[in-house]
Amino acid sequence: MFEYLFDSFNWSGPEGIGARIIQHIWYTLAALGLSAVIALPVGLYIGHTRRGAFLAINLGNAARALPSLGLLMLAVLLTDQIGFLPVLIALVALGIPPILTSTYAGLSGVDAATVDAARGMGMTGREILTKVEIPIAMPLIISGLRGATLQIVSTATIAALVSLGGLGRYVVDGLKLRDFPQMFAGALLVALLAILLDLLFALAGRITVSPGLRRNA
Repeated sequence: MFEYLFDSFNWSGPEGIGARIIQHIWYTLAALGLSAVIALPVGLYIGHTRRGAFLAINLGNAARALPSLGLLMLAVLLTDQIGFLPVLIALVALGIPPILTSTYAGLSGVDAATVDAARGMGMTGREILTKVEIPIAMPLIISGLRGATLQIVSTATIAALVSLGGLGRYVVDGLKLRDFPQMFAGALLVALLAILLDLLFALAGRITVSPGLRRNA
């Protein structure tokens, strides 16, 4: 099963494994970045103000329930194109819910007495958010980003269904050709990439989260 993966010929060229890994990482980071740009401000707002939480969380959970393949096909029909945009829409819909819910849960879980003490010291709402609530909520925020990353990197294989690259090419093409070593190589590389990205977020969490919060987590 490892012969395809260890064949040096399969690693070279614009369609080699190295190029496919870079494409897959690009799809993942683009979708994760856009998901964070959308979900983080919303999660911070509703967590800080406690306004609109019911609507935002339920919309996020509804998006999580959508099948990625079905959403991809719907995006293709709505955008009338086959390319990166439909894939991005499908992946962002998958990435928003864990970031949104974790960010909201992190801020809403901050002890009210801590917030009152900060307000009593004369801090403004913005200062309370940036200097008190976000640092305390950082473990859950990182956790949401990690969860979104794992879902996006594993689902980015659907890009191959609309003639794009990435590691999904090996799964889709291998299935068509009944080339099981190629399919195995693609699936294994996606799993290894997911593990690597998860470890990077774990390291980022250790760097950004204060030691006291890590001990209490």
